[in-house]
Amino acid sequence: MSRIALGAALAAAVACTPVRQQAPATYANPVLDADFPDPAVLRASDGWYYVYGTQTDRRTATSVEWVNIQAARSRDLVHWERLGDALPTKPTWARRTQDFWAPHVAEHGGTFFLYYSAKPDAALTDSTRGLCLAVATARTAAGPFTDVGHPLQCGPAFLNIDPMQFDDPATGAPLLYWGSGFGPIRVQRLADDRVSFAAGSAPMPLVGIERSDDSTRYQRLVEGAWVTYRAPWYYLFYSGDNCCGPHAHYGVMVARSRAATGPFETLAAATARPQSVILESGAGWRAPGHNSVIRDAAGVDWMLYHAVDTLRSRGASDAPNTRRVLLMDPIVYRDGWPTIDRGHPSTGSRPAPAVPR
Repeated sequence: MSRIALGAALAAAVACTPVRQQAPATYANPVLDADFPDPAVLRASDGWYYVYGTQTDRRTATSVEWVNIQAARSRDLVHWERLGDALPTKPTWARRTQDFWAPHVAEHGGTFFLYYSAKPDAALTDSTRGLCLAVATARTAAGPFTDVGHPLQCGPAFLNIDPMQFDDPATGAPLLYWGSGFGPIRVQRLADDRVSFAAGSAPMPLVGIERSDDSTRYQRLVEGAWVTYRAPWYYLFYSGDNCCGPHAHYGVMVARSRAATGPFETLAAATARPQSVILESGAGWRAPGHNSVIRDAAGVDWMLYHAVDTLRSRGASDAPNTRRVLLMDPIVYRDGWPTIDRGHPSTGSRPAPAVPR
């Protein structure tokens, strides 16, 4: 073979060789230094990681622009690219309000389902009306998502918030977890269409609140459910008790069960610890919580969550909330229970997640 032919053959071979993605060796918190509350992570069939968050406002000196549902994507869980509004058109039943909270996106059969909470227009004139659970769909993970045209369920105050959809690996049943409003975390089976509850199903309480005047207790309010399965246990991560504002007091707690629908035993009940919290304030981060979990290529579970940067919290008097940025830390399992190293958000450089090749 001539040198020219050999060179051409080598060039063709290189061109056909897939380029392996190089995972970052390290990362440091925050992984997204922007207001991004209530993050829900997904690895979609297109190979990207996506994370979705509660609404935020983009302010200038003369205007306020709202993003109803935030979205960002990443190849490695470390470097995030912010996308446009995942729900750019408000649903017909919530066009005049601006409360779009805690999204969760699941992929099934080529369709992406966005579960979220919103305040209906009816609540503007009826004080007994509270937030609703809602569903929107899209053909791609980035959206745009289109609401199905009606709420999934409504109720008083903020009882119907923080939905998380989970397919039970044991039964295949599509389940929806949600809850707050000083009530329990609940679960109910979805219908096969995944945009309504199954006929004859009913919500089942899983983890309740703790009635206490002690301001150090986290379980006086519970919300932000996220369920994972790591044989033989189903783990229910949840948060409490005050996410936001100048007196935010928030942390991540955990319970476990042998079944996706319970009964769940909290960490405190199982170990006689005073509380079930595994992540709380520390090292310059305040009120960490409302987590999601993703498993990397090495089988390590990673917790993505928000926290307030004590050095750069939003301080404008007209701001609707505190600035909650996106953080990430690995989960370590000890004696059948998930833990976060040191029990608070990490600082400094740490080994990064393993990326699929």
